[in-house]
Amino acid sequence: MTRSATARTRILNCTLTLSIILHAPLALAKTPVATGTGGAVATISEQASRSALAILDKGGNAIDAAVAAAATLGVTDPFSCGIGGGGFMVIYLAKDKRVITIDHRETAPAAFTPATFLENGKEIDFDTAVASGAAVGVPGTVRGWHEALERYGTMNFKQVLAPAIDVANQGFTVTDIFSRLTRENERKFQQFGTTSALYLRDGKALPAGTMLRNPGMAKAYREIAARGQRAFYTGPMARAIVDAVNRPPVAGGAGVRAGKMTLADLANYEARIRQPVASTYRGYALYGMPLPSSGGVTVAEALNILEGYDLKAMPRADAEHLYLEASRLAFADRNAYLADPEYVDAPVAGLLSKAFAAQRRTAIDPKRAAASVAAGDPYAYQEDQSIPLRPQARPLQKENAHTTHFTVSDKDGNVVSYTFTIESWGGSGIVVPGYGFLLNNEMTDFDFSGPRPNVPEAGKRPRSSMAPTIALKDGKPAFTIGSPGGSTIITTVLQTIVNHVDFGMPMDAAINAPRLSERNGAATSVEPGFAGSAQARALEAFGHTWEATPEEIGAANALVFNPDGTVTAVSEGRRHGVGSALVQRKGH
Repeated sequence: MTRSATARTRILNCTLTLSIILHAPLALAKTPVATGTGGAVATISEQASRSALAILDKGGNAIDAAVAAAATLGVTDPFSCGIGGGGFMVIYLAKDKRVITIDHRETAPAAFTPATFLENGKEIDFDTAVASGAAVGVPGTVRGWHEALERYGTMNFKQVLAPAIDVANQGFTVTDIFSRLTRENERKFQQFGTTSALYLRDGKALPAGTMLRNPGMAKAYREIAARGQRAFYTGPMARAIVDAVNRPPVAGGAGVRAGKMTLADLANYEARIRQPVASTYRGYALYGMPLPSSGGVTVAEALNILEGYDLKAMPRADAEHLYLEASRLAFADRNAYLADPEYVDAPVAGLLSKAFAAQRRTAIDPKRAAASVAAGDPYAYQEDQSIPLRPQARPLQKENAHTTHFTVSDKDGNVVSYTFTIESWGGSGIVVPGYGFLLNNEMTDFDFSGPRPNVPEAGKRPRSSMAPTIALKDGKPAFTIGSPGGSTIITTVLQTIVNHVDFGMPMDAAINAPRLSERNGAATSVEPGFAGSAQARALEAFGHTWEATPEEIGAANALVFNPDGTVTAVSEGRRHGVGSALVQRKGH
């Protein structure tokens, strides 16, 4: 591959997980696990959790609280998410007993072509592509929030953005993680004057303990509160976005590729209300995000493959070997077939077929790890077999791995599982002048060359791995799960479900367990400290090997709806710092 695999691995899709439920308020100490009979929230940010609870305390529902938490995360975790990006929201509507999804993924500007990231017929350097106006897709977050509030919320932008405006105005204390992420992106941020002014001091990262205020973002939120989504997609803010993309605010003599975005690209942006990916696993009904996110389909296919084994009765190493091999097969199919459904007629029905999973299962050697595997042929497992495409196997497509996921529920039983992002840590690195938010680099999620389903095209949404998931049991919410982590999002969600459903782990243990991410590559991604462990040695006996440079994988959040009527909010116990799980009324 011509682009840097190391660069791809470094950059993580920015996605969050948050969990919320409604009832009487109660202030709680920071903890990654909390159980209550009323409202609850789990995020990676204490301020975001409290913003959600503030909205719930005022009578808002889970959708209102989700937007409030997301807006605050845009302030406190701006390198992962924000209004300069996009995302995927899965919503369970208790009154209607149905699940819908809101796709507000970024789109390619109208000037995009399959050759956008080629120069003299060769792929351009990945890092160069990231830190550029050319990497910026038309942001969808604000339009997605608008659709969520208008269709399913009970509050307006003025109400739900108020907590985030307060945090942006009053400021927050820079954490060790925030400072470290800034240091890791100093070179990118130094290229842009607006970004350097906000996040650097004398060209260096702000030290932990610094109070950081963002009056520009407060201004952006105030304008959206006053004028709604129109304030973002038309008028002064839209012009500022287009100017920043087409004439990046470079510092000094930095050479940065310009984009070709227009005001029409912004004004014409539309979110999509889509039917979820629906599947079943051991008595659970699972609902995930459809294309252009590959998360829902790939998780479902892997679980369908695993459903043919009695994992609970097996030695742990045998079961984990099968988990890795099922993931390998599902990723081979993902890479071959999946992309924006408005541009590619992907064989989703075949990929979700239990019969196709049974056929793929025969490719697994229960005693030996495979090398990189070829894609299967799902067309024979769906009614429409007229499509002639039979793509060749593709190498593992590296993608950015930082993202933010959150999940929310309220006293009425509504549930939100939401992942949104600006792609790399710090996105493109471009802060919009006067408005304090970073623009995404989502266009680098396209394959830079083809022919492939996921090549860039005008108006197209790049394939994502985001996998916000809601599970029902006997028609009622059972749990939610989601994570950041680029393509490792899929394996984090998959492994957590296996840990919880098959191995019987409580959700906090399922989330905190060591993560293994097999994505049909030469070696499996693992976290620091895993290699050399007894668990690793047991899997090495099957022929599994580990990537040489382990990195932390994901920062998941979840909700579990307990049989006694209580709800448990679960955040990370150690990754990305300890998460913040709050409940409004403690359970018994």
